Amino acid sequence: MSVHAPAVDEAELVLRSAFPEHEEPTRRRPSWIRRTLVGLGALAVVLAMVVGGGLWFLTDRYAGNIERVGDVFAALQDSSRPAAPTAAPTATAVPITFLLVGSDTRAEIAAGELPDARSDAIMLARFAGDREHVQVISIPRDSWVDIPGHGSNKINAAYALGGPSLLVQTVEQLTGVRIDHYAAIDFAGLTEVTDDLGGVDVVVPTTTSNGPYTFTAGLNHLDGDQARWYVGQRYGLPGGDFDRVKRQQNYLRATFTKLFSQDVFTSPGRLDATMLSVTGAVAVDDGLSDTDLLSMAYSLRGLTPSDVQFFTAPVLGTGREGSASVVYLDRTTGERMWSYLGNDSLGQNAAEFADEALPAVTN
Repeated sequence: MSVHAPAVDEAELVLRSAFPEHEEPTRRRPSWIRRTLVGLGALAVVLAMVVGGGLWFLTDRYAGNIERVGDVFAALQDSSRPAAPTAAPTATAVPITFLLVGSDTRAEIAAGELPDARSDAIMLARFAGDREHVQVISIPRDSWVDIPGHGSNKINAAYALGGPSLLVQTVEQLTGVRIDHYAAIDFAGLTEVTDDLGGVDVVVPTTTSNGPYTFTAGLNHLDGDQARWYVGQRYGLPGGDFDRVKRQQNYLRATFTKLFSQDVFTSPGRLDATMLSVTGAVAVDDGLSDTDLLSMAYSLRGLTPSDVQFFTAPVLGTGREGSASVVYLDRTTGERMWSYLGNDSLGQNAAEFADEALPAVTN
């Protein structure tokens, strides 16, 4: 796609006006972005801080670099969907829920054109009504669920059978949580961000190998290609695909941490290149205009890393359906988790789901 990209020197001038070298960025400003990095890209932190003409210049440069996915919600019957959330009396806004879908190739996930396309990552991201908390829940791609109109199948088959719309319908039916927006993430594209950042650090408890790389126990500094193999590893991990889900979350956490390190924010040229890479790896539904992105980004400006929590949908175990290896979800525990998510109380009740939370160190 074409990028609304004036000369880098012009972009640097605007960024420098937002981040003077003598003014150290505060921790409260940049830290809220982790979930936005997953769903919307890193554009929001700059959009939230630049004023005047520079604000709209950067809106066009970064928000305009995000592709749009058409007609995701148009075919869904509102009467059969979960109720839309309302703002709690103490909340500043209505909660927002994103369905995040990750793939090695964004074109497949964004367009939904390949008959056998399968999503590698499926996550629900809930921005709380207070705009100070975010919960992200991964749903294993092999989860055995009911797909409306198609019977039981792996959840990622919904995408292959009916594109983003059917996947939205399937997840809403599973969780009872209304999805407001859809975002597709190109994990291969996000690894370019890793190189722009000079690499990211992850800690693994046990030495494993995948492709040409070995990830030794302890601290590993990953460049973009190493990150791609790290995120993509499924075999050779104690928890198999469950550990792959945790690696996806762990990589996003590490990228978030590095993205907002001081050396990135005090280098306008580096920040600009990173922002373009991030926004170039994301697509969102066409119901989100550039102005909508700007407004949402600004409302989330106070988030910090500790305000973002990662979980995996509760699982009973694995088994087989015909020749397919599948994951059976724990419906009882899951209903409790989805209920908390739907009424904006999962953060307060997170201790009930310690087994499902992303640990500090993951395989």
